Amino acid sequence: MAQFTQPSDIARETLRQLAMRRTPPTPDNYRSIYHEIAETVAAEDFPEKSLKSLAAALPRKSQEQMRFARQFDAAIAGKNWDGMRSALADIVGKSAGEPLAWSALIRDLVTQLETRHVELTTARKREALDHVLASSGTPDTLYGRLQSLLRAWSQGTASDQVMALADGAPMSEAAPAAVPLAPTFSAAPADESRHLGSELRDLIAQLLEDAIGVLLVDTPDLSDESHQLAAAVRAARSAEDIAAFTVKMKKFSYRLHFIAEDQAELKSALLHLLQLIIENISELVIDDQWLQGQILVVTDIVSQPLNLRRLDDVERRLKEVIVKQGTLKRHLNDARDRLKAMLATFVDRLASFSDETGGYHDKIEACARKISNANDIGDLSDVLDEVMRETRVIQLSAQRSRDELTEMRQRVKEADGEIARLQGDLDTASDVMRHDTLTGALNRKGMDDAIEKEVGRARRHGSTLCMALLDIDNFKKLNDTLGHDAGDAALVHLAKVVGETIRPQDTLARYGGEEFVILLPDTPLEDGVTAMVRVQRELTRRFFLHKNDKVLITFSCGVAEMGADEAPMAALKRADQSMYLAKRSGKNRVLAG
Repeated sequence: MAQFTQPSDIARETLRQLAMRRTPPTPDNYRSIYHEIAETVAAEDFPEKSLKSLAAALPRKSQEQMRFARQFDAAIAGKNWDGMRSALADIVGKSAGEPLAWSALIRDLVTQLETRHVELTTARKREALDHVLASSGTPDTLYGRLQSLLRAWSQGTASDQVMALADGAPMSEAAPAAVPLAPTFSAAPADESRHLGSELRDLIAQLLEDAIGVLLVDTPDLSDESHQLAAAVRAARSAEDIAAFTVKMKKFSYRLHFIAEDQAELKSALLHLLQLIIENISELVIDDQWLQGQILVVTDIVSQPLNLRRLDDVERRLKEVIVKQGTLKRHLNDARDRLKAMLATFVDRLASFSDETGGYHDKIEACARKISNANDIGDLSDVLDEVMRETRVIQLSAQRSRDELTEMRQRVKEADGEIARLQGDLDTASDVMRHDTLTGALNRKGMDDAIEKEVGRARRHGSTLCMALLDIDNFKKLNDTLGHDAGDAALVHLAKVVGETIRPQDTLARYGGEEFVILLPDTPLEDGVTAMVRVQRELTRRFFLHKNDKVLITFSCGVAEMGADEAPMAALKRADQSMYLAKRSGKNRVLAG
């Protein structure tokens, strides 16, 4: 074949050879014939773009995956096929290795967990095992750390060294003087610290100072440690600083975990003790109705999960009942005092009447002696005048006493009636809450209080507040067809479904008739509409049963987000207008206002 030196001549000859050989003019065929004519070796193309796309899809969750991904990226950057082959062979070789002996390992772990050791308690062993299970990413890493933990238990290693081994530290590094917990960043290069930017460091420091520090007010040593860790993370700049902070943070998290468990047990024990006290008080005051309302409220508190909104609600309810009960009790005590005064007057009057009667008898006896000693009719006339005079006096006194006693009996009867009325009012006050008696939702007064509280909270925190107003569709027809009892049962069913579907921080109130209001704090308008649609679907799924017949209940709803300077009732009015439009547009809809 003739020698061609110029690229243009080589190109023309390449095209001619493709035509003569009847070879398809593909890039690969053109390249092959071109190098054949030029008598050169074709450079092997490197598909860098495709390989980078493949590398971007590789998982990078565990340390092993990160190592393989970095090796793969380095091979692509250097266009090194040998490096890529080595990385692929390494990962395939690991995946095709012998299966791990999990059954034997678990059996030995259970045996060592139940075996008694001098320096290892069962609680500490469980803590180390939980830590390994929570911190190990890949099965290989988990298997290796469990083996290290098993060896430590079998050799009776001290508890602090066990925690180091649980993090994957070799036996030679588990020195008693310091617990060398292996930091997450130890295998990373020096520039790995750049992943922990200044913003993230400040966020972690703020969390340690403002959140965790406040929670640890009852444990000053941990609170001080929290502030020290905050200072350490702010000062961290290199990988070594981050590694040292990680070691301290792990130790701190272990202690914090124990404190949290202790506080949870303490809370549970206190609630149990409070419940016992309440039950005992209920037994002691079984005949005293004044405390029944408070006892019921506090019993309801301790029997359910606590939250600030619920405590605020119950505190307001208790204050209302306590104030009203105090007023009524003062009236009751006043009525009783008046009754006691009237009874004392009655006793005094009886004593006075007895004295007057005794004096009358003495005077009559004196008159009788005078009559016996009288010598003439003139003496008898004077004695008879005295007898008549004394008799008239005692008669007037008796009549006056009778009138006073009659009047006193009437006043006692009236006082007794007032006491009975006040006692009834007091009993009623103990049972009167801010809830609707039929559905259990808040009544209008309770709704007004809840709106005031949620509006104040939203404006203080600058958060959003949505109000939803719903009305049962065709409720009058349901009442007319099935009866008012069925209508009441339908209202109860609706309130139950809504209450079980909305969030714990949301508030359900009966606005009147078949209308209900739902307060949705920290909820923008779009999320409020979504929440009410979710309630609609749940109500459609859970049929209302009337005499074993399924009755579908739907509602139309309007949702409005309260503006920054808007009055609550104005937002509620907008929700009402949207609800009316939902009714007009076909019912069973939720519209935003």
